[in-house]
Amino acid sequence: MAIIVNLDVMLAKRKMRSKELAEIIGITTANLSILKSGKAKAIRFSTLEAICKALDCQPSDILEYQED
Repeated sequence: MAIIVNLDVMLAKRKMRSKELAEIIGITTANLSILKSGKAKAIRFSTLEAICKALDCQPSDILEYQED
C-alpha cells in the first residue's frame, strides 16, 4: 500500500506505549496494533484527531504517501 503509517515512530518520540495511547483515545490495543502495522483499510477522522491530540502532532506526522 502506498500509505505508510508512522505511528510507532511518533509513539517512540513521545515516549508513550501503545497501551497508554489506546486508553487515551478510547480504542482497543488490538485495533491500534492493526493501525500501527499498516493493515488497516481505513481510519476515522475522529480517531486520527484523537491520536494527533494525544501525541501533539499533525496527521502528516503519522501518515505518509509513497508511490509504489
